[in-house]
Amino acid sequence: MEHIILLSGNTVPIFNLEPLTFAITIFNTAFFVMLYRVLLHKKVRIILDKRKEAIKLELDEATLAKEKAEAAEKKYMEMLAKSKAEAEQIITKATAAAREREDEIVKSAEQSATQIRQKAQSDIERERKRTMNEIKDQVAEIVVMAASAVSEKEIDGAAHSTLIESFLANSGETA
Repeated sequence: MEHIILLSGNTVPIFNLEPLTFAITIFNTAFFVMLYRVLLHKKVRIILDKRKEAIKLELDEATLAKEKAEAAEKKYMEMLAKSKAEAEQIITKATAAAREREDEIVKSAEQSATQIRQKAQSDIERERKRTMNEIKDQVAEIVVMAASAVSEKEIDGAAHSTLIESFLANSGETA
């Protein structure tokens, strides 16, 4: 048998199995187990059962809370998806309205440009007619002046050419 040496120098056996100590230990253990069974087991069992019920209740509540949270999350995600879809629809409508407004502005600008162009062409045509009338009036005056100059003198061919050149030179100065 093995022994442990203590600091004092004494030796103690590592495993000491005496029959009387063994019997008393077995008796004490059996006695306390029986005492526990008779006096405490029902009370401890009731406490453990209550605790088991409380844990089960807490687990059920936690499961219910988890299900509610999942349902709320699902509802939130649906609302988020719906909001995104509505936002996209609003953006699409706004873009379409902006394009329509742009088209209206372009069309209005084109109409204004067309009207301005037509007015300018009308003004040009009116100015051209007025200028032509002025030229006709001046030509008529020149013809009248030439006729009066011709009627004052009777001229031959050479004098006629000289008179026309002189008239044109004088009419250039008057015009």
